[in-house]
Amino acid sequence: MTAWRARLHGDPLPWLLEPDEVQPAVRCFALRDLLDEPETGRAVRSAKQAVMATGPVPAILANQAPEGYWVKPGPGYYQKYRSTAWQVILLAHLGADGAHSQVNAACEYILSHARASNGGFSTNATPSMFVHCLAGNLEAALIDLGWLNDPRLQAAMDWQARTITGDGVAPPDQTGTPKRYYLSGTSGPLFSCAINGRLPCAWGGVKALLAFSKVPKERRTPAVRAAISAGTQFLLSKDPAVADYPFGYGAKPSGNWFRFGYPLGFVADVLQNLEVLAALGHARDARLARAVELVESKQDAQGRWKLESTFNGKMWIEIETKGAPSKWVTLRALRVLRAAYGD
Repeated sequence: MTAWRARLHGDPLPWLLEPDEVQPAVRCFALRDLLDEPETGRAVRSAKQAVMATGPVPAILANQAPEGYWVKPGPGYYQKYRSTAWQVILLAHLGADGAHSQVNAACEYILSHARASNGGFSTNATPSMFVHCLAGNLEAALIDLGWLNDPRLQAAMDWQARTITGDGVAPPDQTGTPKRYYLSGTSGPLFSCAINGRLPCAWGGVKALLAFSKVPKERRTPAVRAAISAGTQFLLSKDPAVADYPFGYGAKPSGNWFRFGYPLGFVADVLQNLEVLAALGHARDARLARAVELVESKQDAQGRWKLESTFNGKMWIEIETKGAPSKWVTLRALRVLRAAYGD
């Protein structure tokens, strides 16, 4: 038995690998990420075909306008979680084929309509509403959907990286340039955000590093490498099991950190923090030990994890049942345990 599987109370792999017309992507990701089946192999190719034929992806695409957007034209942030930006993020989460004509149209639409004049993704396509959570989510999704080489995406990632380190970004009071911080959005370096009382936002940090982690090491620019270094130090500066990162409102860290869910919107949970740090090579850092133990403690007798947080009722589709064992959360947890303990 492998080291990571020895940490389980039961064996959830047969459950994750079974054909499932409701959540077909779980099988695809489990084959690839837990069993190392090649992308070009018959099993993964068959699983990918199922993703486009049944379950959430066809249902999402059925609500898309011919022009490529959802709900209404424009930047696509509102309404949550049915508009264009969220569908691009969801389609990537759910393993959609980026070459599919409708998925391709959605990516092109968001690249053409959600970027501000400073190059970054914004909730309303203006420089003042660039925020790391949206930018990181969209960049990660577009990479997963095959757009890494697009100059517009590269420009967006360069802007996000520079806002983290402060390199070439003017202070908010220097109003003569859009390439500055804004008190209404990203207000300073290291994920400072108006939504978090202008303090560094760890949710934004997780989402930004999620995107950067998907760029192959040899493709990372100096700006991205510097942002990864600064962001990693920030996320590791606190115990993720406690998640007492700076917060602008309330007397304690948000409970969302400790409720594992799928998909994730602008918030992050402890599990995603670990996923991102593992992807950047820190899975066995001693500072993550308590957080990994927290993940382990949430499994049931069958080695499954519950869906504790959901956007069901707000999306075009529903994903699993809140409070019930979740294939998606179990998949996420197993990825983390495999990275932490090895084979």
